[in-house]
Amino acid sequence: MEIKHLKNIIIVSFGFLLLFTAYGGLQALQSSLNPEKGLGVASLSVVYGCLILSSLFLPPIIIKKIGCKWTIVVSMCCYITYSIGNFKPNWYSLLITSAILGIGGGPLWASKCTYLTISGINYAKQTGKERMDIVNQYFGLFFLIYQSSGVWGNLISSLVLNQNPNKVVTNNMNYTYCGANNCPTSTAEISNTTTPASGVSETLRYTLMGIYTASGVIGVLLIAIFLDQIDLSEEKKEQTDEPTIWNSLLGTLQQLKDIRQWLLIPLTMFSGFQQGFLSSDYTKAYVTCTLGIHFVGYVMICFGATNSISSMVFGKLSQYTGRIALFMFAAAISVSCIIALQLWSPNPNQLAVFFIFPALWSISDAICQTLLNAFYGVLFDDHKEAAFANYRLWESLGFVIAFAYSNFLCISVKLYVVLSILLIGMILYLVLEYLEYRKQKMSAQETNVVNMTENTTVQNAIG
Repeated sequence: MEIKHLKNIIIVSFGFLLLFTAYGGLQALQSSLNPEKGLGVASLSVVYGCLILSSLFLPPIIIKKIGCKWTIVVSMCCYITYSIGNFKPNWYSLLITSAILGIGGGPLWASKCTYLTISGINYAKQTGKERMDIVNQYFGLFFLIYQSSGVWGNLISSLVLNQNPNKVVTNNMNYTYCGANNCPTSTAEISNTTTPASGVSETLRYTLMGIYTASGVIGVLLIAIFLDQIDLSEEKKEQTDEPTIWNSLLGTLQQLKDIRQWLLIPLTMFSGFQQGFLSSDYTKAYVTCTLGIHFVGYVMICFGATNSISSMVFGKLSQYTGRIALFMFAAAISVSCIIALQLWSPNPNQLAVFFIFPALWSISDAICQTLLNAFYGVLFDDHKEAAFANYRLWESLGFVIAFAYSNFLCISVKLYVVLSILLIGMILYLVLEYLEYRKQKMSAQETNVVNMTENTTVQNAIG
């Protein structure tokens, strides 16, 4: 039985690996590949804006109708359209395919999380192991494989774009406008002395998009052919009402009646803010501005590789250290990176530093994503679809806000915003952990009282 469960987890993981090899690579390049009037960043804003709406309306109803497996398949097809839209990017093609991707994003992530959580809980019941430990390990295995997409997607983009004869050439005068000092008003001055990122040749663009599209198609076929459908019959028995869009929206919004959900919202949004800053602002203001667009992939490979390894390591380590210690460790890393990015003046002579920041931030991201996904699955066990829909909703809101102000705020201001969200999120998360601790303690005391009462009754009866 364990082999069957692991087989399904591995298939889901490799399906996402292939799909996000394409999307992850494209996301990291958008701000530099399609910079005209902020087209690339605008497309990402549409992606996550539509993802918010799809998270509100679609996951429970689609999962109930066609099950987790086919929800994943259909949603993955939506992602492939984004690669196709980047063959000939313009405001119509790119924004339409971005909307399609966003619509598929909510059901995709909710169904994936539901699939992993139910698989972990079912296996824990069969073996008598702790549910949280198994679910953490499953999410850790998933993120180990999935996060490596950052390696392959960015490696592909780097190898392809490195063949571009129009590589960005910078001179020392531009470095004062890179890093924390980078503002929208400095873009025109930078472009006077650099070749625009949009100078990528059509041949290389077609090659890159062709590889990304093929990768997504193979991922869809892998899931469709080899993944087992998971049994949701027990949950369907509990809900006799025919699922509708209204019921789906109501279920997602009713999740907000739970104070625990509110306490997790800022930390969930921080995940979106952090990833949005790294994939859009760090790549453009630090890497492309100083080294050139062909270095973006190499830098992000460092993020993907470290993230992949860290996801598995901390997923296993959590059963020994607990969540709180790891979340605090992740927060400390992020705060240190934010402060350092505020103070650092990027220069090509400091090449290693460009790789150190994404490596450190990937450790924080791996801990947050792995443990937060697992925490949602166990904390809201009775409403998994609605809980994971909320997770994607609030994380996507973080992305939307990060991308929406990308063309209007200076990097230094963005860093302060990310830091503020992190601090608020960690404070409220610790409040939630305290409430859960008190709840478990009171439950244990009540159990002891009941056991003592039963023992006294038995002794009296014997006496």
